[in-house]
Amino acid sequence: MARRRSIIRIDEEKCDGCGQCAIACAEGAIEIVDGKARLVSETYCDGLGACIGECPQGAITIEVREAEEFDEEAVQRRLAELGREPAEHAHAHTEAAAETLACGCPSALARELERPAQAEAGPVGAARPSQLRNWPVQLHLVPPTAPYLEGAELVIAADCTAFALADFNERFLPGRKLLVGCPKLDDVALHRHKLGSIFAQNDIRSIEVVYMEVPCCSGLVRLVKQALVDAGKEIPVRLTRIGIHGDVQETVALEPARA
Repeated sequence: MARRRSIIRIDEEKCDGCGQCAIACAEGAIEIVDGKARLVSETYCDGLGACIGECPQGAITIEVREAEEFDEEAVQRRLAELGREPAEHAHAHTEAAAETLACGCPSALARELERPAQAEAGPVGAARPSQLRNWPVQLHLVPPTAPYLEGAELVIAADCTAFALADFNERFLPGRKLLVGCPKLDDVALHRHKLGSIFAQNDIRSIEVVYMEVPCCSGLVRLVKQALVDAGKEIPVRLTRIGIHGDVQETVALEPARA
């Protein structure tokens, strides 16, 4: 059944057939045919755009149009045909590996950090207290049952934002919990699964997505929106785009996401 949704678009004139997008697509939705990338089936494409940042020619974009629904069962059959690990097994393997890290980070050390109220600016050069209120912060390490998630106001930030924006700590963290990840380098399918679980299992009060202006970073926005749909939750969402020169380019408040 077709409906309007996000799905990839491949510009054949720009595509040079390098195959990086086919490797990056965890669902096996892209093949190289006659020297060009092709979308095998609309039902295999989740519309999250993990392939976008892997295309050196900029030949892949996300568009919203009438398309067949994403079908996870069809994807599993597709991956079996290709001899690739099913997505659900990949999720379980990655999460299990995180749980057994030597540092014990994700579950054993999941904790809420006590912080004073945001401190006033001190003398130039003086150390400023951190406003980080939870640990861990890397999305792939955070268990959906981490105690600091219940009733939280979340900041979901791309890795690079804290380095680009000088006052990231003071601007975004007071009173809120932080999750960070990279929509280009991380396992996007795993992040969608993890965020969907977090949204479904906790009473999240609000979400602010902080991302960079570079095109691949907008994948974090799509990822959060799709995870909200997966969870069937309505949560107020605000998007803040950061420029590579360290400026806040835009902040947009969205209506609560609807399933």
